[in-house]
Amino acid sequence: MTRKPPIFATLGCRLNSYETQAMKELTDAAGMEDAVIVNTCAVTAEAVRKARQEIRKLRRTNPNAKMIVTGCAAQIEPETFATMDEVDHVIGNTEKMQPGTWTSLAGDFVGETEKVVVDDIMSVTETAAHLIDGFGTRSRAYVQVQNGCDHRCTFCIIPYGRGNSRSVPAGVIVDQIKRLVQQGFNEVVLTGVDLTSWGADLPSQPKLGDLVARILKLVPDLPRLRISSIDSIEVDDALMQAIATEPRLMPHMHLSLQAGDDMILKRMKRRHLRDDAIKFCEDAKKLRPEMTFGADIIAGFPTETEEMFTNSLKLVEECDLTWLHVFPYSPRPGTPAARMPQVNGKAIKDRAARLRASGTAQVARHLSQQVGHTHDVLMENPKMGRTSQFAEVQFASDQPEGQIIRAKITGVSGMQLVA
Repeated sequence: MTRKPPIFATLGCRLNSYETQAMKELTDAAGMEDAVIVNTCAVTAEAVRKARQEIRKLRRTNPNAKMIVTGCAAQIEPETFATMDEVDHVIGNTEKMQPGTWTSLAGDFVGETEKVVVDDIMSVTETAAHLIDGFGTRSRAYVQVQNGCDHRCTFCIIPYGRGNSRSVPAGVIVDQIKRLVQQGFNEVVLTGVDLTSWGADLPSQPKLGDLVARILKLVPDLPRLRISSIDSIEVDDALMQAIATEPRLMPHMHLSLQAGDDMILKRMKRRHLRDDAIKFCEDAKKLRPEMTFGADIIAGFPTETEEMFTNSLKLVEECDLTWLHVFPYSPRPGTPAARMPQVNGKAIKDRAARLRASGTAQVARHLSQQVGHTHDVLMENPKMGRTSQFAEVQFASDQPEGQIIRAKITGVSGMQLVA
């Protein structure tokens, strides 16, 4: 009889997607079948609600499967899911990366394995990034180099789901990337929860810039290296040097800015002020004029006045941000910000819309500036690829997927370039 592999549902961030791929390999090795595994997110109360909704939906369509819930929401609120009639097992973020967990569950007859297996994430000192050689499309692979976070921003529950910061050793990362290049990947993206804290827990405490330099030196056949979301205040001199001198490091960085008003930044317990963000962007552009920036910005953080919000809105142009991730603030129970005076919901929605409109205008301006220029485009599918600055490019005829194509930009269509 044909084995029925588990069904996976992944909610939330890129790291969850990475870990789902690892769990697929672990459950396959354990011989698990007829199970539904939901990898949850806890970034907002809405994310937890969506997880519960997804569990109920999957139970209706898979009435006899073993329902296993894991991820950040399961780590932070195990009892929330343990009390759901639809759920058979709740597994913590550390346990989901351990082969023994899945061997036990694969052989479990009802009642033999504890319903809740969630240990103290703060006691974890290693990250299990060696389990898979990245994941992604045929064109781009993502490599987890760091997990957890040592900071305690007042709006964020994630450290309680991911634990303290811990780094993957550089040698392990380099070996992974070498294998990915041998498999034909032309771009690798470094990912983590707090990427710029990479190395702080390793011997000699290397910095992210040291890792970037080492990868580019030891993997000379890697055409493109990209960095995901970073905290600009923690960028080190070696990374600035790489921005200036390494053409294979892509000129696009996503910044965890969150706000553009100093008082709000202090109430968020961020480590930078608005002038720090502006200076970083100016310095990076001086070193690499084609550099583009994305950013996370929260609209309507508690106590935010219209004047404070205007400072965030102005930051979009002052930092020359292009790709915005705008988050309307919603209180996350258990965080200090949830106990602060809240902003009216209608005002939050309005401010988020204005931020998104500003971001859209910035994208349009960036795209119009590319017309007539030639770009190296990494093809994500036969008709669409991305420039080194992460702009989408549409082609009229099919191109080889996964390859880097030299193309002249002839126009703009909506939010895409045309080549």
